[in-house]
Amino acid sequence: MNAPAAMPVPASVRLIEPRPDRGGLRLAAGLLRFSTAGSVDDGKSTLIGRLLYDTKSIFQDQIEALERDSKRRGEDALNLALLTDGLRAEREQNITIDVAYRYFATPRRKFIIADTPGHAQYTRNMVTGASSAELAVILLDARKGVLTQSRRHTFISSLLGIRHFLIAVNKMDLVNWEEDVFRALAAEFTEFASKLDIKDIVFIPVSALHGDNIVERSRNMAWYQGSTLLHHLENVNVDVDRNLLDFRFPVQVVIRPHQDYRGFAGQIASGIIRPGEEVVVLPSNQASRVRSVERAGAAVAEAVAGDAVVLTLEDDIDISRGDMLVRRHNLPAMSPHLDAMLCWMAEAPLDLRQPYLLRLTTRTTRAFVSHVEYSIDVDTLHRRAGAGLAWNDIGRVRLTAAQPVFFDPFDHNPSTGSFILIDPFTHMTVAAGMIRGEARDLAIESAQPKPAVSPGAVWEPWNIPREERELRNRHQAAVLWFTGLSGSGKSTLARRLERLLFEAGCRTMLLDGDQLRHGLSGDLGFSPADRMENIRRAGEVARLFFEQGNIVLCSFVSPFRDDRQRARDLIAPGRFFEIYVDCSLEECRRRDSKGLYGSGAAQLTGVSQPYESPSAPEFVAPTDKCSAGELALQLLALLRERKLLPPGV
Repeated sequence: MNAPAAMPVPASVRLIEPRPDRGGLRLAAGLLRFSTAGSVDDGKSTLIGRLLYDTKSIFQDQIEALERDSKRRGEDALNLALLTDGLRAEREQNITIDVAYRYFATPRRKFIIADTPGHAQYTRNMVTGASSAELAVILLDARKGVLTQSRRHTFISSLLGIRHFLIAVNKMDLVNWEEDVFRALAAEFTEFASKLDIKDIVFIPVSALHGDNIVERSRNMAWYQGSTLLHHLENVNVDVDRNLLDFRFPVQVVIRPHQDYRGFAGQIASGIIRPGEEVVVLPSNQASRVRSVERAGAAVAEAVAGDAVVLTLEDDIDISRGDMLVRRHNLPAMSPHLDAMLCWMAEAPLDLRQPYLLRLTTRTTRAFVSHVEYSIDVDTLHRRAGAGLAWNDIGRVRLTAAQPVFFDPFDHNPSTGSFILIDPFTHMTVAAGMIRGEARDLAIESAQPKPAVSPGAVWEPWNIPREERELRNRHQAAVLWFTGLSGSGKSTLARRLERLLFEAGCRTMLLDGDQLRHGLSGDLGFSPADRMENIRRAGEVARLFFEQGNIVLCSFVSPFRDDRQRARDLIAPGRFFEIYVDCSLEECRRRDSKGLYGSGAAQLTGVSQPYESPSAPEFVAPTDKCSAGELALQLLALLRERKLLPPGV
């Protein structure tokens, strides 16, 4: 289709063209759960009613009841919104209050719809409906444009991990089916959505009242050649979003019909499990093998994420509700301190002094919200510093639980990265949260002295600028920061690469964790606070050698992302390379030339202390799959590619 010259189509506005079936009916896999959201009177309930009606998913007696209710209200035509507006108050006010769930199916796919309310006061119900959705249908009234609730629901949906968005520009009949109106709204919404983590967004002009572009293509909008709403729902691929790598099985109940049988029932949160595979029970860390996987009372060869199953184990292990079965070499994080985004849903504001019940998967423990970092203005997405959260506020917080919980970051595994907070006195759900990662202990951070400038010290610029040193050296300066578990091969790889660079005539400096702890950091231990200070010192030393024009190779466990980021911030943009030396904990134990893992060290990273792997390193070095020599050559090629080395090196 051709857009008007004055209204270019934004690059991210994707209008899906219909794809022909190949060899008959093309099936889309499985079940699609989607939610509808938007502002008040955008037509969410009418759209769902139209979808059900036009797909012939309504029984004749329901249609007859709908006709009677519509006539009772003095309406000549069928009021399709009544199909989902089930509460008396909803029908009286023509609004949605509660979440209405509807099921229907076509020959291509099965669907579960969550029709969520538009009023701001019912945002908590919207969060409930969208929490299990894989796609969000956001309705915009073609006359009103992108309203505050449209932004709020889109933002919340993106926070809840929904990766697919369908923007239905509704009531096109009330704007004379004008293409310019549709294009303007698509451009406005795209500008807002560009600030969010949304990868798949589709715009469709519709009229839910008349059925245009819902199931059948509209004759009133010949300028639109894209997909109908139903066609897109039938063909969108959401299976790629499922996490089938990280096996997580929260135990919901222990089944013990007699003394010869002990089964552990629950729903697989992520991953795949088969009989014979080794598992570890958290938090006890006891290992066993899966004897059988049972679904609906019958043994099966495997079960995947979403399946409700009963697992039996080869060994008799004490396991109860709230425990989690995982694979030995693929463990979730475990900590009482959480960094999270929180949607506050209670009328009473957040009370930092009150304990709440934190429910994560099947595990429940007491927790405090120890600190509010900021809340977010939904209209502008700007952060607002504040002391608390009020009704419908969204903010970033730190929580401290009474006991460690096991989790994955929400963006990596929504099933084990989401939680709710419950008021222990009223038993009402007051908030829904998405875990970003582990939060540092505030007591440790507040006690940690901030780097200070000595009184009377005045900064003097470098006597010989780095650029002059680089000209003489015939190569650019850089900092290569090797991070990974003890025994992963950081130092071996760094030493091999330094030898290659040195033999090629480059000026280098290798900073190794053990060497610094025999001198500059000899006064530090291995507590989180001491680790932070050790990396701070290492970063400052690396900066000095960098300004001298060297290629600085730093080999440190450096378990915390924030510490590595502070080191990066000291170095010129484009000259800091974070190298994640990736190696399984089991292989690190096997190598263990220093005897660290067998020493029973109370503060060993990756065992009793957390390790935050890099989220976006410049290079990943899988040392349990490739030799140090191979990886060193790959790193050398990376430096050449970034033009840090002269030709011929």
